[in-house]
Amino acid sequence: MKTPGQIDNIDAKILHLLQGNAGLSVAEISEQVGLSSSPCWRRIKRMEELGIIDQRVTLLDRELLGLDFEVFVAVKLSLPNRINMEKFEQSVSRMPEVVQCAVVTGAVDFMLRIVTTDMHAYESFLRETLLSIDLISDVQSRIVLRQAKDTTALPLNLISSAVPRY
Repeated sequence: MKTPGQIDNIDAKILHLLQGNAGLSVAEISEQVGLSSSPCWRRIKRMEELGIIDQRVTLLDRELLGLDFEVFVAVKLSLPNRINMEKFEQSVSRMPEVVQCAVVTGAVDFMLRIVTTDMHAYESFLRETLLSIDLISDVQSRIVLRQAKDTTALPLNLISSAVPRY
């Protein structure tokens, strides 16, 4: 199990910088955290080996790509047992429009975040793909008008005083 005790303030600064821009060079990171390149590189490698740094990705601009229609979908299964939940999760894992799927508590079983091109593409996805899963008893869609906040950065300030609060 990963614990905050596995990282110190310098590690937290490194993670903060990488969350902002994974394309930074080790030289740029080491300069900003006050280390030479070799120890900085070793710290990054150690955090990768521990799984703290899970992966490095490139974030794309959805609007520039024409994928600016976003919907949050609440899904209730007709019989939410372990087997049906696993079947549903396997089904949505194969759907590229589903960019997030969370198992939740309350009146529904799953919350999905769907990204597509427009209302017509979403309707087609809903009718032909999502509702073809015979385990679903109810679907409620919430179309996103505007993202007030959209980040992939974790709140590292909660585990280290070295990371600035905003």
